[in-house]
Amino acid sequence: MSEPTRPIPVVERDGSSLDQSASAASYEPHPTLESEPKASRFWSGRRVPAALVALVILAAAGLLLYDVAAVRAGRASMQWRQTLADELSTRTLDDTAVLVGAGVAAALGLWLILLAATPGLRALLPMRRTHSEVRAVLHRDAAAMVLRDRAMEVSGVQSVRVRMKRSKVDVRALSHFRELDDVRADLDATLGDGIKELGLGKAPGLSVRVARPGKKG
Repeated sequence: MSEPTRPIPVVERDGSSLDQSASAASYEPHPTLESEPKASRFWSGRRVPAALVALVILAAAGLLLYDVAAVRAGRASMQWRQTLADELSTRTLDDTAVLVGAGVAAALGLWLILLAATPGLRALLPMRRTHSEVRAVLHRDAAAMVLRDRAMEVSGVQSVRVRMKRSKVDVRALSHFRELDDVRADLDATLGDGIKELGLGKAPGLSVRVARPGKKG
C-alpha cells in the first residue's frame, strides 16, 4: 500500500509575507567603525567625452579663426559663414530648425552636466577603508562569482544565477531536492555571510528566489 502524499506547505500572500520560493533576507551588515573613513566611489576620468568635446571645440574655433584671418587679409568669407549669417537674420525664434537646434544643444549640455556631477564607474563597488591612505574596489562580476560559488555549496541547489547591483544582490536558484523553504533559508544565511566577507563599504540587500527546475519535454 502506497504512502499518502505529503501536502506541499503553502504560505498565504498578504503583502508582507513571502511565498515558499521567495525571500528577502534580513541580516546585519558589517558594522562600520566610526574611525573608518567613508568608502566613496571612484570617479571616472571621462576621457572619451572630454576628448570628443575638446576636438569639436578645437575644430570649430580653428575654422572660425582661419576665416576671420582670411577676411582681415582682404579675402571673402567662407560660404558657410555667409549662409549662417543669413539664416540667423531671417529665421524667427519659433522656427522649427531653430527649436530643433536649441533642443539638441540643451540635451548635449545636460549630458555634459550629468557626466560632470556623477562619479560613473558603476561596475566598481567600493570596499571598506580600514586605512585612510588605502582605497580598494571590487568588480561586480567578481563579487557575483564569489557569491555564486558560495550558493552552489548549499545542499539541494542545482543551479544559481547571481546579479550584483549597487544596493541589492538578486539571486535566482533552482533546487532539485529538499524543501524549498529549507534551501532558501540556507541560501539566506550563506549569502548573508558571504556579503559580509566581501568587505564592501555599504552592504547591499539580499533577495533570494528558489524554484523547482522546469519539466523537460
